[in-house]
Amino acid sequence: MGPRNMGGRVLVTGANGHLANTLVRNLLEHGYTVRGTVRDLSDLSRTAHLHAHAEALGCPERLELVEADVLDADPWPNLLKGMDGLFHTATVFSLSGDAETIITTANLGTEHLLRGAAAAGVPRIVYTSSTAAVGSTPKGRIKTEEDWQPEEGMPYTVAKTQGERRLWRLADELKLDVRVINPSAILGGGFVRPTPSVDYFPDLLGGAWPIAPPIPMAFVHVEDVAEAHRRCFEIDEASGRFLLAPHSGLTMADLARTARRLRPSSGAPTRALPRMLMPAAVVFDWFGGLRGKERRLTRSVVRGYMRGDACYDSSKAEQVLGMTWRSFDTCVEDTVSAFEGRQA
Repeated sequence: MGPRNMGGRVLVTGANGHLANTLVRNLLEHGYTVRGTVRDLSDLSRTAHLHAHAEALGCPERLELVEADVLDADPWPNLLKGMDGLFHTATVFSLSGDAETIITTANLGTEHLLRGAAAAGVPRIVYTSSTAAVGSTPKGRIKTEEDWQPEEGMPYTVAKTQGERRLWRLADELKLDVRVINPSAILGGGFVRPTPSVDYFPDLLGGAWPIAPPIPMAFVHVEDVAEAHRRCFEIDEASGRFLLAPHSGLTMADLARTARRLRPSSGAPTRALPRMLMPAAVVFDWFGGLRGKERRLTRSVVRGYMRGDACYDSSKAEQVLGMTWRSFDTCVEDTVSAFEGRQA
């Protein structure tokens, strides 16, 4: 297996996000010229950290930021013209937002980007999906790239599943070279606006959780996810889906215990809530919603979590992309340190 020529011109959608801005930095480090899209160029929170990457690497001339929305089909053929590759990471990552917005953005965004890429003649596309599109069932069997989530459950899960299925149909129709990355919950620093993969850490560390829910989880470091995206683009023989879930078969309680071991003075809980008491966690979460907190453990969410597990096989990414993984301790440490840095 050999990498294609590095240092080409690529476009990254949603460039300001946790994964995307890490990917932009990785691409710049490896000689690429990057055009990144954001929804609002006037919002410095969406652009300053991206420019900081380019300045720190001494290559501000290799980063261009443009304003674009994936729900608008018109600009993409022009924005993608002359690009050697497209990394489509933009999505609405929310566990409790408006269902129609989340699902429509995934489906229409995928349609607009792929048709724009076909019109512009983009030779290769790497698409960010999720283990949400792979699913957590059947319980007790390790899930692989062959598995698919039933199109039901949380809007985010439905969106990732429908969006990726549409991607594969369009790739076949338009004869596009498409590869897909399916990461599990992404940990690590480098975010400006915390995503649902990490935004619970302040409550976790601050003692807001007296006991940890035994929700099945799998984790991966954001730097590893960015690296996998670039390698997936560069290696000609890479094809299909790639699961990134090196720390799988865990639970939220395992994460809490790890955080407490790394930060003994924190309020992270060391005990797991018995599964039979999960309805009590739903009630506790409901009261939090009354106080204005984002709800995380609705009945449907808990039912979806508990009917499966978080056991995944990441060996394809290891064998084809040559991936090695940062440890689980590093995943948690870097996330905790990022929040501590925000408080400093």
